[in-house]
Amino acid sequence: MRRVRGEVYLALALLNIFVLLAGFVSLDVIEARPLPAAPRPVTNAEGVAAAEPAAPTPADPERIADILDDPMSAAGLEDGLTGYVTDASGTPLFELDPDTAVTPASTTKIATAVAVLDAVGPDHVLTTGAHFDAAENRVVLRGGGDATLTATAESGAYPPLATLADLAEGTAEALAAEGVDTVSLGYDDSLFTGPETPPGWKPNYIPEGNAAPVTALMIDSGRVAPGASGYGSRSTEPSLHAARAFAEQLEEAGVTVEGEPSETTAPGEPIATVESPPMSRMVESMMLSSDNIMAEAMGRTAAIAMGGEHTFEGATAATHQVMAELGVEGVTLTDNSGLSTENRITPRALVELVRLSADPGHPALNAALTGLPTANSTGTLSSHNRYGEGAATHDGAGLVRGKTGTLNGVSTLAGTVHDQDGTMFVFAFMANSPSASGYQLDSLAAALTRCGCS
Repeated sequence: MRRVRGEVYLALALLNIFVLLAGFVSLDVIEARPLPAAPRPVTNAEGVAAAEPAAPTPADPERIADILDDPMSAAGLEDGLTGYVTDASGTPLFELDPDTAVTPASTTKIATAVAVLDAVGPDHVLTTGAHFDAAENRVVLRGGGDATLTATAESGAYPPLATLADLAEGTAEALAAEGVDTVSLGYDDSLFTGPETPPGWKPNYIPEGNAAPVTALMIDSGRVAPGASGYGSRSTEPSLHAARAFAEQLEEAGVTVEGEPSETTAPGEPIATVESPPMSRMVESMMLSSDNIMAEAMGRTAAIAMGGEHTFEGATAATHQVMAELGVEGVTLTDNSGLSTENRITPRALVELVRLSADPGHPALNAALTGLPTANSTGTLSSHNRYGEGAATHDGAGLVRGKTGTLNGVSTLAGTVHDQDGTMFVFAFMANSPSASGYQLDSLAAALTRCGCS
């Protein structure tokens, strides 16, 4: 893995000074809808690092070990804690069983982000289409794997999402040109194949709203009622749910829809289409909100682009292939979201993936870095319990950027941090222990921000 000058990493780490999305969740396993929030500058967070050159003096590993000693002891995770810290060039500064593969929870999404960006590129979009079967007088809604597809969207939302309302308008215009104003409706979700849930998912994930069956056609990551009401409720039939929502939008557009939508195969070319945001923006949204279903859809997208099976197994195989091509060892997955209890990743692998995302030799991967939540500001690190005012970790606000991960008995955090000298470190801390909880590792990253370690 190539070495990258610290000042280049610092510049890239601050690239996202206008963070694209805001929002938070209490746990990674219950993630937010892709967020249509206005840009929120990281400079609003207290303690945000200034854009100054990296310190020329190398950091002292002994000082880093010393400053981490107390918070590690206080966390009470000695038997289940692993970690790895490097400087921007990749020089190891702290090692605690860095090659031990453990359950990563949602830090899995770092690997997924890198895999899909490498496979399809940052400008790739996903297309949802409406097809017309004249013989059956039937419109068929065909999914393209865009989990961010939504029924309607607020004006000015960023990034702008594909909507069924826009697709319905285009469909109504095409039908009107053919003199058609009444149709039946079918739906086609055949782009994804195989089981709708992977190995390692607990039976309660879908009933409790942490996930949905993964299909190529869904709206709002399978949520029934996104927003304050029914916030976590998910459809057990997301493709049918999306088709029913499309029927409503067709009616709004002046097309009469007869009967209940039925599963079928889309014929020929679409008469209307809508496109997702570019993959780079989708990755940022997925990382910020820790959206499990977006991550799973991205794994399938990578598999399709790489000629693999359109299944969970194909998606993880594609991710493994990208890891091998990039020279990253220590990643073994059975899903792409991190909900699986069978996933294993090493701290060293997470650090290497974060560093790769900032490598100027791999510009297509940058969204995996810019999508990292910022402490006390964005995404899953914006909760007041995580670096918020009054928290013991508050001095890490704005200085810590990291992907969080939480499952029962699992807490992980990986990303970047700046110390008092302005030096940037890349870190991964992972706790697999019955006592592990969501916020315990925040104190380790916060400790690094207090360090004048050069």
